Amino acid sequence: MEQHYDLVVIGSGPGGEGAAMKATKSGLSVAVVERYHDVGGGCTHWGTIPSKALRHSVSQLAEFRNNPLFMPLLANDEPIPLSGMLRSAESVVRRQVAMRHGFYERNRVRVVHGSARFTGPNVVEVEAPGGASERLHARAFVVASGSRPYRPANVDFSHFRICDSDTVLRLKDTPSNITIYGAGVIGCEYASMFRTLGVKVNLINTRDKLLSFLDDEIIDALSYHLRDQGCVIRHNEEMERIEPVEDGVVLHLKSGKRVKSDVLLWANGRTGNSQNMGFEALGVVTDDRGQIKVNEQYQTSLPHIYAVGDVIGQPALASAAYDQGRFAATHVACGSCDNRLAQDIPTGIYTTPEISSLGRTERELTADKVPYEVGHSLFRSLARAQITGQTVGMLKLLFHRETLAILGIHCFGHQASEIIHIGQAVMSQPEGRNTINYFVNTTFNYPTMAEAYRVAALNGLNRLF
Repeated sequence: MEQHYDLVVIGSGPGGEGAAMKATKSGLSVAVVERYHDVGGGCTHWGTIPSKALRHSVSQLAEFRNNPLFMPLLANDEPIPLSGMLRSAESVVRRQVAMRHGFYERNRVRVVHGSARFTGPNVVEVEAPGGASERLHARAFVVASGSRPYRPANVDFSHFRICDSDTVLRLKDTPSNITIYGAGVIGCEYASMFRTLGVKVNLINTRDKLLSFLDDEIIDALSYHLRDQGCVIRHNEEMERIEPVEDGVVLHLKSGKRVKSDVLLWANGRTGNSQNMGFEALGVVTDDRGQIKVNEQYQTSLPHIYAVGDVIGQPALASAAYDQGRFAATHVACGSCDNRLAQDIPTGIYTTPEISSLGRTERELTADKVPYEVGHSLFRSLARAQITGQTVGMLKLLFHRETLAILGIHCFGHQASEIIHIGQAVMSQPEGRNTINYFVNTTFNYPTMAEAYRVAALNGLNRLF
């Protein structure tokens, strides 16, 4: 039996949810295919939500241990197992699943559980876990199948001492030391998290600096604070082989170094979930990492098949995926979409301290010969930061020397991913209203972290001559 819909969405993560909700509210009949037994995708079940919930628990524990009022209660300083700290994450996941399930129910979007495979340009066959299958026919499709950690064939991920970002949260006990291979966003976040827990961390970077897409000053600050926390960082290294031994795992590097630890976390790249979906027969183009090629409207090589989220690669952010899904569904419903909204996306990196960045870096502005100036606000000078004890960090504004237009915002410190949105709102204003004068002429509550914008703007204006 074949069911007919206007739109079939494959995947119920942020991208799939955004597409489904926009489409059904535009009057289209919609079905969502989800391979997992609950909605929410990797973001909800083994990615963003559980890892950030764990980070929050780790941060709270660190604050508790560093507070003189509570130090006597933690005199034994016994390690808390990861399994115990993840209990709060499990409750968050359950609430997220219930909420998202309600979205589909209230909007009468059918959720079909199983693995989807295209059997024709307008038909997907969904095979349920029990073996039963059904065919869904639609005039358009949105593929939001997400991604998974890249697993090279010469690494034995079945070994209990070797894990990736999908399986690391299954560790029952906190290791005494860990090697993290790959120093991208995920690697840096877990390095910071484990180090805050008191775990000895070896962070192996295959490149010459951490997170090279960030502003250089932020990169330097991150490197300093990771090392200051006790992380050992090795740059420009490449794996030769990984050797599990009786009491640990040894990472052999091509430079001749050997690094031994209790556990190895592989955090070196991701692969788009596009395999075994029938794309080859349809002519839908993917690259060697399984990422689907799309145009500005998120259309694949077949115009009625769209792809959004991690399966298309960068920026690989849940926030961006949701908007991409909405824009793709808008294009299905209306024949056009305003994808400009998805261009300037803030980056949120949940190390300790946090990092958030929007717009251009000093390196990029210098290369393009743009006359810019810099305004700084150091958190240690802000009353709110002094009250909370979160004095590490800064806010950095890059602005045009002549027009005063904001060109970039870079924040390093407590709640950076929240603070960035104040500047984002001003930066997105029309020409003439997107300048740092807004921060100079606006009264901020005192004491607040938002005050950093006024301090940074005044600091930058004082540099002009």
